[in-house]
Amino acid sequence: MLTFRGAALGALLLAIAGMFATAPVTQAQSEPGVAITADLKLNREGILEVVEQVSVPPEGSFRMVLPLRLKVSDDAERVFRVTDVDTEGAGTATVANDQFTIEARPGVSTFRYSVQNTVSDARGTQVFHWLGVLNTDIASISASLISPSFEMGIVDCKLGPPGATRPCADVKIESDGVLFLEQTDLHKGDAIDLTLQLPPGTVPSNADVRGSGDAGPFAITAPVLVAFGVLLLALAALAAFVLRARRRDAAVGGGSETIDPLLREGDRVQFTSPDGALPGEAGLLLDGHVDPVDVAATVVDLAVRRYLRITPLSDSDWRIARVNTPDDQLRSYEKAVYEALLPDGTDAVTLGELRRPGRVASGPVRAAMVADAVARGNFLDRRRPGPAMWLGGALVLAGIVATVALALTSGHALVGVAIALGGVAALLAPQYLPVRTSRGLELARQIRALQRGLENTRREHIPPIDQETVFSRALPFMVLGARADNWIRAFRDLDPSADAQPGVYWFGGFERDRNLQRFAGHFPFFITALEGLFAVAGDPHR
Repeated sequence: MLTFRGAALGALLLAIAGMFATAPVTQAQSEPGVAITADLKLNREGILEVVEQVSVPPEGSFRMVLPLRLKVSDDAERVFRVTDVDTEGAGTATVANDQFTIEARPGVSTFRYSVQNTVSDARGTQVFHWLGVLNTDIASISASLISPSFEMGIVDCKLGPPGATRPCADVKIESDGVLFLEQTDLHKGDAIDLTLQLPPGTVPSNADVRGSGDAGPFAITAPVLVAFGVLLLALAALAAFVLRARRRDAAVGGGSETIDPLLREGDRVQFTSPDGALPGEAGLLLDGHVDPVDVAATVVDLAVRRYLRITPLSDSDWRIARVNTPDDQLRSYEKAVYEALLPDGTDAVTLGELRRPGRVASGPVRAAMVADAVARGNFLDRRRPGPAMWLGGALVLAGIVATVALALTSGHALVGVAIALGGVAALLAPQYLPVRTSRGLELARQIRALQRGLENTRREHIPPIDQETVFSRALPFMVLGARADNWIRAFRDLDPSADAQPGVYWFGGFERDRNLQRFAGHFPFFITALEGLFAVAGDPHR
């Protein structure tokens, strides 16, 4: 219904008369002889479309200023919007500061505009009520009004100064449902009080009535409550997603599943890891960040794969020597570990030399290990924009634009704030998600199952010729979980010369031994020293 309570219609004031004011604050100026012709249409969307022609005599002028925010009671006000403004002739029309202003100079000016937020419902009907007060003398007014329903009825129409009104002289609704209003010689101070009735549901309800205590465009309105309700639901869903992901990530080390680490081909046996995972990669995946033990396990693996050879010099020092130079078989992070120990031009180095300040830079090694995990799809790359960042940035930008646009137009600006807050949440969410991807979690689960399988492996189940190779290839994986002692103990009776090569081929000093008893007592000291070398604080990914 197009309802105007008290003295505050405004919509029909803007539409039917075009030059009237609905409150004492409205001001209009014109010369005698001004004539108004107005064609109004209430469309099916509840928007009042107005075409208004103003004829101003020579030496005359016309001006009206109509408020778009009108008080309808002691505790409420009604807000209108005027849009789609267009002018022809010597006239101007502007919308600014909650006012609609029309000015016309001598001649004929045509104004076209739409009035928004004019429709509301009453019980069993829709009502179009206008009370306008003239602030100037008008020679004549000729207006017509059509609506989507021809069943439009005049409830009342009065004309005259307050307290001395009379029935309108010429207002009627034709059989085709068009209302015509003709009036002449209207004087400053006269009021026109018109009430029309429409069938219920003729047009959508869109009236914007706000409490007088509302904080302007940032008032808490129904659309704002809906927007923040949607925001809360989205935040709850996002929080549930993050918590579920974190629980799943934390449970990766649980369970009792085992994977057989031995691949049997005829009477030969070799060690195999899930998806060809390497020890350094496995250590990173198991706990989600780079530890010194992950680098130490990589050093041992490089020795086992004949890129390095380790030789004890004493109980606290060892020599690490070049055997083969890095090739395409090594990943980038393995090359970084190799070059940290033996840069170009260095064929051998002692652990004591490596302990000198500044000799070994662990930062590049750690960064290379993380980069490898990202490249293989096991880790999220938080340094590059991802879908969450693009979505969050778009929502923040959209929220800012919506806040400004709504604040300058229909209000409900807090809707834009809700959108922007949703964008901020989307931007922050990845920081609370686990760094491991689904692929990384699955591979970490398999590596943990591999470690359980290694714990159940017995030397006696492996042919003597393959025992040293299986022992050596699996040893770095057991170093990761501080299980190297158990693994060496399981193979303590291994004869390292059973493969026709004396001693452990990658670790010197025990070539005459026929078991791993002395190796078992010495190796843990080497691992401890190696971990201490790389025990530098700081992980570039966390």
